[in-house]
Amino acid sequence: MSKNLIITIDGPAGSGKSTTAKLVAQKLGYLYIDTGAMYRAMALKTLQRGIDPQDKNAVAELANRTKIELKRQDSTLRIYLDGTDVTAKLRLPEVTKAVTPVCQVNRVRQMLVEQQRRIGLNGGVVMEGRDIGTVVFPQAGLNIFLDASLKERARRRHSELKAQGVEIPPEQLKKEIAQRDREDTNRDKAPLRKAEGAILIDTTGLAIEQQVDKIVSLAKSLSV
Repeated sequence: MSKNLIITIDGPAGSGKSTTAKLVAQKLGYLYIDTGAMYRAMALKTLQRGIDPQDKNAVAELANRTKIELKRQDSTLRIYLDGTDVTAKLRLPEVTKAVTPVCQVNRVRQMLVEQQRRIGLNGGVVMEGRDIGTVVFPQAGLNIFLDASLKERARRRHSELKAQGVEIPPEQLKKEIAQRDREDTNRDKAPLRKAEGAILIDTTGLAIEQQVDKIVSLAKSLSV
């Protein structure tokens, strides 16, 4: 590949963004950036400090005293919150519930978007989230929007949580994901939507390898 692209992968919860982005980055030799994990780290700190995630002023003030770092260790990306590795805590149900209001705090978004742009400025990155192709890097060389049926996304999240020892009924997860979809698509700042020119990939009936191969093929066609 003769040039390094900025590849953005957006989509709703459970659409396969994280797993797909990791594998695409591995195949291309790019850096994988999980922007959602950065917001989750901020939500985690809010909970740890006993701050109501709905209290925008308190969350904004806390953001000014927060350092979130992404570090590659071997083949994995670890998330550090004020110097502590919190990667294993970011998918806990209470963090998932807190992350949406925290995402809506202007200071939080400003801080993290600035950091994301610095990381991806020179290309050679696969960056996934909900507003990467619309806000962070609308000029990216390749914008992807992943989606899947609600039933399939709930099934994936159930399997993910079960592997962590957390058992939540699939029907409850469907309701929570549907609520998250409504919040993400209707929020005032950077709502979840397909970026202009982004390529839509419905992952409902696809194996991970298939969706990864689709994106890698597109990237290689643009990098020659």
